[in-house]
Amino acid sequence: MSTPLAEVLDGQHSADLRKAARALLKEPLLLAHGPHADDFRLVRRHASELREWFDRNTGWSLQADAESARLRKIPGTLTDPTHPAREASRAGAPFTRRRYVLLCLALAALERGESQIALGRLADQVVLDAADPHLTAAGIHFTLDRRDERLDLAAVVRLLLKFGVLRRVAGDEEAYVNGAGDVLYDVERRVLAGLLATRRGPSTVRAAGFDERLAELVAETALDSDDLRFRAMRRSLTRRLLDDPVLYYDELTDAELAYLTRQRGFLTARITELTGLVAEVRAEGIAMVDPDDDLTDVRMPEQGTHGHITLLLAEHLAAADGPVTTDDLQQKVRELAAEHGGFWAKSAREPGAEGELVEQALAKLSALRLIARRDDKIAPRPALARYAVGETVVLEPGVPRTTRMPQQRKAQQS
Repeated sequence: MSTPLAEVLDGQHSADLRKAARALLKEPLLLAHGPHADDFRLVRRHASELREWFDRNTGWSLQADAESARLRKIPGTLTDPTHPAREASRAGAPFTRRRYVLLCLALAALERGESQIALGRLADQVVLDAADPHLTAAGIHFTLDRRDERLDLAAVVRLLLKFGVLRRVAGDEEAYVNGAGDVLYDVERRVLAGLLATRRGPSTVRAAGFDERLAELVAETALDSDDLRFRAMRRSLTRRLLDDPVLYYDELTDAELAYLTRQRGFLTARITELTGLVAEVRAEGIAMVDPDDDLTDVRMPEQGTHGHITLLLAEHLAAADGPVTTDDLQQKVRELAAEHGGFWAKSAREPGAEGELVEQALAKLSALRLIARRDDKIAPRPALARYAVGETVVLEPGVPRTTRMPQQRKAQQS
């Protein structure tokens, strides 16, 4: 029996809408040219529906024009430091404080500049702006005379090239870093104007503390009615379900937990309908799982030496009775090296390497919200239980296999 054409078209529309939504969640800034051009065209086609959904459910605004599509994502948790900006290179090193400051100064200079700019000219403007007394009082000093400072500026520029804010016309950043040349860029002003993702201009924020300034930047209008308060909670919870690997109930206020308890089915169903993410609901919280393993910037398990060590430490932490120290984990890595070192990179087996290996593993486990870290103490969080290996069941020859060896110890089902 043939499927009616209307059903086929509806199915194709839903599939394209889902693909467009997932593309925006993965890359909130899509350009009309480059590797994501197909995703950009799909987002443009469904911009109206996507704009309405994200505004209603998350409070994120979507701007789409002929050159770019920008989903202005506001994090569900403002103070989460585990997903930093990273170098646009294979190493992907996280940005330092100095690079973040350079990024802000470079964006300010580009906003005031012309449609083309040379890297040397941009550097001069950054050095001039960095001499502001407020920055000097905060301990910010740039001269860009040293090679490491020029490397930082080059990393900032390469990130802006990746975002599409700049287009390289001539030259190479490496030549600038070595003091042997300059680079010329076109400035994509419409893309530049869409980078800022705040609800108010930063210059209007008067709070003194860092956390208070962040809160003011994204604060919604006065919540002076039950409807507005419920809308704010719906948006905040949906943002966290979309962005965070796990939403733990113990991190919510009483009002948020009560709202989520009543509306859990509605919230998760709406997310599943648009994105294809599947809700994994347990006694301690909710994780929106991606069956396609595509909407994540941090994967576990992962191949390679660091991935193996991270998985082994996760198993060790999941079996621990309570918090452990970094010294304990470094000792564990030394023990693991004796057993598994033959499969690891040579550098991971060298004396003293365990400190860096532990830090890299903890950074990944923290980003996945599998551990809680307080100074030198690391405590497993409930979701880490999925990486605990159960006891091996040994069967005598001829005994029927009535049970299977448990591969993972799951958290309690709610």
